[in-house]
Amino acid sequence: MSATSLGQLLLTGVPGLALDTETAATFRRLQPGGFILFGRNIESPGQLRRLIDDLRELCAVEPIITIDQEGGRVSRLKLVGNEPPNANQLRDKDDVALTARHGAITGRLLRIFGFNLDLCPVLDISFDDEADNSLRGRCYGNDVAQVIRNAGAFNDALRAAGVLSCGKHFPGYSRAPLDAHHELPVIPLSRAELDTHELAVFRAFAQRVDSMMIGHGFYPSLDSTRTPSSLSRAVITDLLRGEHGFRGLVMTDDLDMGAILEPFGKGESGLAEVIRLAITAGNDLAMICHRVEMVEKAHGYLAAVPRAELDRALGNVAAFKAKMSPPDVWSEAEFRRRDAEVWDLRVAVLGAEAAAQRSAEDGKRSPVELY
Repeated sequence: MSATSLGQLLLTGVPGLALDTETAATFRRLQPGGFILFGRNIESPGQLRRLIDDLRELCAVEPIITIDQEGGRVSRLKLVGNEPPNANQLRDKDDVALTARHGAITGRLLRIFGFNLDLCPVLDISFDDEADNSLRGRCYGNDVAQVIRNAGAFNDALRAAGVLSCGKHFPGYSRAPLDAHHELPVIPLSRAELDTHELAVFRAFAQRVDSMMIGHGFYPSLDSTRTPSSLSRAVITDLLRGEHGFRGLVMTDDLDMGAILEPFGKGESGLAEVIRLAITAGNDLAMICHRVEMVEKAHGYLAAVPRAELDRALGNVAAFKAKMSPPDVWSEAEFRRRDAEVWDLRVAVLGAEAAAQRSAEDGKRSPVELY
């Protein structure tokens, strides 16, 4: 198996607004399977499209180009345009047609830049809208049926617009008592509780989303070994693949989050173990968002993963890529037209006066960007 093909199992962040010579050379050599962009990569519409075009040009195989474009505070493109309503606001409006409209607009907006995957929809249930676990404002419902209805409308419209979708954060993160960006939360729910609530939603989407993101949490009822869910074969292969029958692409949440760095450490030995566990657990993509300098080391550690697991993951990545759509032709005028649709949606959901008040994080690149 060639070193180039192993790169297909990595989803990496990008350092800045443009590719420097060293980074471009590294990406060309490693051939990552895809790239995830954040606020640090966005300055202007034209700059963003140029960056994506440059990333695509480096790759022998068309790369996944993804972003978190949800709504509200988790809307990377609000740095260059309008801020869409968030999932809670759409939920409270209780108009499924507006939620579907949001999905369609989001898909068209992403395609003008060249994104082919949106890391949406959030499939977590909001049991407490004020919980301090990073999901505030991001959940489409307070119960199973509400999430299925609303997230389903967004998901189906996004996909119809030519952008692939990702359900997150399996197996259900909203009852985590801590923020996994900082440390590994323990979620001591029984299997019966999970089956009734969190897992009921993900089961309903097993045939509807193109990919699944595995959240970082410890679920004693699912894996007694204190292995984070994102690195757990019991959670990914046995539960998601086996019991739920999911056949799409599976990816870790960011392996640079505290929930992983805290138990495994930031050193090379810790990363080697994390990469091995990630792929052998059943993930197809290992995501490294912020420590881009570690991507080359992660690439080297993939060689220690059993060949059968590598072949399975590479096959799933290839099958996913066969469904991706090419970018729309770039035009800043067309971007402005599509971005105006975001404003119209915002007014329809919030009213004109409230629409003028954007989230507190608007225009800021947070040191901890949520995903």
